[in-house]
Amino acid sequence: MILGCGGIYTPPRDTLLSRRVMIVAGEASGDIYGADLVREALLLNPGLEFFGIGGNRMRKAGVLTLVDSADMAVMGLVEVLKHFAVISSAFFKLKDLLFKDPPDLLILIDYPGFNLRLAKVAKRAGVKVLYYISPKVWAWKAGRLKTIAATVNRMAVIFPFEVPLYEKAGVPVSFVGHPLLDLVNVNMRREEAAASFGLDPSRKIIGLFPGSRRSEIERILPVILAAAELLRQRIPGLQFVLPLASTLREDDILPHLKRAGLTAIITRQRIHDLIRACDAIISVSGTVTLEIALIGTPMVIIYKLAPITYQVAKRLVHVEHVGLCNIVAGKTIVRELLQDNADPEQIAAEVRTILGDVVYETTMRQKLASIQGKLGGGGASRNVAMLVDQLVEQRREL
Repeated sequence: MILGCGGIYTPPRDTLLSRRVMIVAGEASGDIYGADLVREALLLNPGLEFFGIGGNRMRKAGVLTLVDSADMAVMGLVEVLKHFAVISSAFFKLKDLLFKDPPDLLILIDYPGFNLRLAKVAKRAGVKVLYYISPKVWAWKAGRLKTIAATVNRMAVIFPFEVPLYEKAGVPVSFVGHPLLDLVNVNMRREEAAASFGLDPSRKIIGLFPGSRRSEIERILPVILAAAELLRQRIPGLQFVLPLASTLREDDILPHLKRAGLTAIITRQRIHDLIRACDAIISVSGTVTLEIALIGTPMVIIYKLAPITYQVAKRLVHVEHVGLCNIVAGKTIVRELLQDNADPEQIAAEVRTILGDVVYETTMRQKLASIQGKLGGGGASRNVAMLVDQLVEQRREL
């Protein structure tokens, strides 16, 4: 018997008819992708039982969450150290299960610092590993390829340029397409989307996207709000919206808004319609920038790390861009303001250019529209679900 966030899990009586799958998603984006994958996997094989680390979406999809991903969603050396006790406890809980009550398959979604360590444990425990959404070995820590080759049975990658990297390393790999192609589906016009949130379509709408980690909220949201206040002072009638990630509570956001004296609509619902409603967005770097790009809303990408983390990252990361939309495009489509450059004045200036320069805005929209064709043909979750079914069936045959 296992006690988790979602209730009590009792192993099935008829193990010949049911297969248990441990799944780990340590962040908000992983919770979204994991939930969609679980739903597709259960359509293919209703006998599967999922448990592990996830958030609200994965729980609703049928996953027993032993640890909530909201407690795991941190980034950077300083932030990880602050949450070390929680992360370490989660790791040892899953490690114990892998040896004492091994599942038929372990699915790891992104979150490499934690998941690659868990993959090593699974290897020793004789549990097959499917890794969905690759660690960014093309950007930094290429040495992780050796660990992946030694511990992972199948990589399911979402960018086509990742395939040759794994083939060269001898890792079985499948390009499954990007899950956002199926998840991002907006049929509303901008005016309809705005009205559906109680916004005035005749006035400009600015999206404030501060991220899904509490550490990002503490470090970056005050900067975003300061930029928003500058914009409010200089452009009359602006409206602000702020999506709340599943890993966050309103209490994580509201004190910052109160201190800034800024009014914004906060919502968890229909983020893609919200993106369509916006005229411009200030967004942290992350998966959400690709969602914004697929919808075509102009944006500026910002990011700030703790100073010591940033100094380490500068020496380790070897990419020209941090925004996924720019990485996929292979060139700068959206301006990136990082670390010291992510200051309110520069952020506000870029948003004012988007709002005030029609040629600049139109060109950005046209370039964003070219990204979709680089991400595959859709059906990523279904494609990964078929890999899950294959690996579970192989286990059944042992």
